Amino acid sequence: MTPLADEELVARALAAHEGDLRAFDELVRRHQAKVRTNCRYLTGEQEEALDLAQEVLVKAYFNLNRFEGRSKFGTWLGRIKVNHCLNHLRRKRGRRFLDVDDPVLEQEDALVAAERADGAAEAGDRRRLIAAVLDGMTPSLRVPLLMCDMDGLSYQEIADELDLGLSAVKMRIKRAREEFRAAFNRLDGVRE
Repeated sequence: MTPLADEELVARALAAHEGDLRAFDELVRRHQAKVRTNCRYLTGEQEEALDLAQEVLVKAYFNLNRFEGRSKFGTWLGRIKVNHCLNHLRRKRGRRFLDVDDPVLEQEDALVAAERADGAAEAGDRRRLIAAVLDGMTPSLRVPLLMCDMDGLSYQEIADELDLGLSAVKMRIKRAREEFRAAFNRLDGVRE
């Protein structure tokens, strides 16, 4: 049996009786991993990525009747995700954070995390290296890069979404790729 297209699942979710979430649950299964990963990279926050992804999917559910079908469901969901993550970063901008490497704070039991073992060490190391590089980038470079390379949005779509000029988006993505490449090569060389 051929799986239903996302747009058909949206139509079924909209036509479903109250409480029948089967069609939307299938949409969530298809898209949640990508949404979670993108939330993590867009915000640079590993711990909050799951919560952000759930918030994005809840927003999508309650706004499903606004999906007009002019783009793919994944693109529409991606725009909700980007807007939600950008709003999260804006709200967070004024907050102060403690330096967890502060020797005084290292004595606090509540701040000590237990070590975890990774099964796929090499893949895990590479993912952590990529995450570290992305975390080190400013949001003004990281966000357009991820929108382009992870979400597959065009330069114009990114410009519209971020309210930037097309040339500014192109320059930011070019600079982000150069910065990513240099930082990745530097850290990868240190790792070996």
